[in-house]
Amino acid sequence: MPRSSATRSALPSHTPSRGGKPHTIRIIGGDWKRTPLPVLDLDGLRPTPDRVRETLFNWLGQDLSGQNCLDMFAGSGALGFEAASRGAARVLMVERSAKAAGQLRANQAKLGARNIEIAEADALRLAAGLAPGSFDVIFLDPPFGDHALLLRALELAAPLATADGVIYVECGDPLDVPGIGALAGWSVVREGKAGAVRYHLLRRENEE
Repeated sequence: MPRSSATRSALPSHTPSRGGKPHTIRIIGGDWKRTPLPVLDLDGLRPTPDRVRETLFNWLGQDLSGQNCLDMFAGSGALGFEAASRGAARVLMVERSAKAAGQLRANQAKLGARNIEIAEADALRLAAGLAPGSFDVIFLDPPFGDHALLLRALELAAPLATADGVIYVECGDPLDVPGIGALAGWSVVREGKAGAVRYHLLRRENEE
């Protein structure tokens, strides 16, 4: 976002900003359902649209109680806050932009969200130091068009998932899992398209 290490999808799901003022997103489910959260008007910041989030959390079963989640490119925090609202035990949000990370911390304080940890850091460097098998759900929405970044993020994310964990990926093109060496043994179990956004849920083939 500009595009910082955390940016969301290309379709607006927020109140349009004017004159550089903040706009908002709304949590759509869980304990904080309908709660509005400010989002800074930063170049390239694209919150995941409501309809995409609704579909994703239907795929995930709505209730994430006890699960550990990693949002590697947090941006507005739309996915991470949604996961925390739905009972996740821990949500680690990683965001490189100091301004965006500051807004994430402000929204965390507004919610009183003790299950959220915000790391102002480069997502790839931080992920490289995390313990394997640490997360049940990993959200990946790197800057669109940076194929090398997406591949590296997938390479780092795959070992971080638990044995029955899932990886969610937003990108601008269909995800060619068989062509990505880091995803050997993984498959796309759900996918969808909303405008320019393609979104995918990946699971290890023996856990499908």
